[in-house]
Amino acid sequence: MLNNKTIAVIVPCYNEETQIGMVIETMPDFVDRIVVINDKSKDHTAEVVMEYIQKDSSPTIRIENILNNIKPGRFNRANMVVQNLQKEEGKFYTPSEVVNSNPEESRIILINHLENGGKGAGIATGYKWAKDYGIDCVATMDGDGQMDPDELESLCLPIVNEGIDYVKGNRLIHRSALLVIPKVRYLGNSVLSILTKLASGYWHVSDTQTGYTAISNKALNSIRLYDIYHSYGYPNDMLVKLNIAFCTLKEVEIKPVYDVGEQSKMKILKVIPTISWLLLRSFVKRLWHKYLFRDFHPLFLLYHFSFLLGLIWIPYLWKVGKAIILGNNLSFETLFAFTFLGISAVQSFLFAMWMDIQDNERLYK
Repeated sequence: MLNNKTIAVIVPCYNEETQIGMVIETMPDFVDRIVVINDKSKDHTAEVVMEYIQKDSSPTIRIENILNNIKPGRFNRANMVVQNLQKEEGKFYTPSEVVNSNPEESRIILINHLENGGKGAGIATGYKWAKDYGIDCVATMDGDGQMDPDELESLCLPIVNEGIDYVKGNRLIHRSALLVIPKVRYLGNSVLSILTKLASGYWHVSDTQTGYTAISNKALNSIRLYDIYHSYGYPNDMLVKLNIAFCTLKEVEIKPVYDVGEQSKMKILKVIPTISWLLLRSFVKRLWHKYLFRDFHPLFLLYHFSFLLGLIWIPYLWKVGKAIILGNNLSFETLFAFTFLGISAVQSFLFAMWMDIQDNERLYK
């Protein structure tokens, strides 16, 4: 525990039999639960974790499943509805089973996915388990040992002491980033970070692809966990969902860790287009959910006005481009419409972006 707050670490794994032992062995003592999500590995990951469970004798606090804690009453109907929804939503997660016979008192928890769901699906399964047991602060660490356990406390303390909703590690601000992070990954991460700023509304965030994070119980209960993107774009999707829910965010510096025996399963050139499309859809979703349905803001109109002007501008762009290539002359009306629509679209978009930045300053700590 940290300051009397329960701490759990979610460790998603896929074929990590050589690395998962190191992650478990180096976990700090203040961690109350190590929740390993085995995403239907083809190797002996599950067996290795079971060996650690069987020989683990470390003292731990007892926790209880809180799903049935709310009792019917005159003023509890809303809470009862939420409780029933939490029970029923289990069918939307990747099918899984908890291996431990007594998870209430075991420090190491093993949850096996019955089918391969992806890294994001593993995170969602772990988050749900932690939410059902009322864990106060839930961190995530990869099963390949690429995250320094000595930095875990710095991720959890803002949640425990300051009431922050979501804390992210940031490798890009570490002075060794350019030297340690592979160049292709550094470039890809930077590109996706820029796109994620626009999509999520957290304009100061960077290193969006890191999986070293911590989240509060309040934030876990504010988003649909089963709807988290199942693959490598889940960190980006999480940021969008948290912003829509008005959750506060903080970044802390962490070290980039490579060459510790990990084997990357992510293909950068394949991931960037996929996540970019996810971010485009997420951007539109954020505008409608946050700035129309939940809390109307004029930037909703400005963004969409810029989109409309941009669509009207495209035919004129085609005409001007074609005339330049063929050497044809254009009428004054065409040139005027091309210039006016283009400038107006860009100005509207930039002004909406500025309003978006100002509105989200309150969420970045």
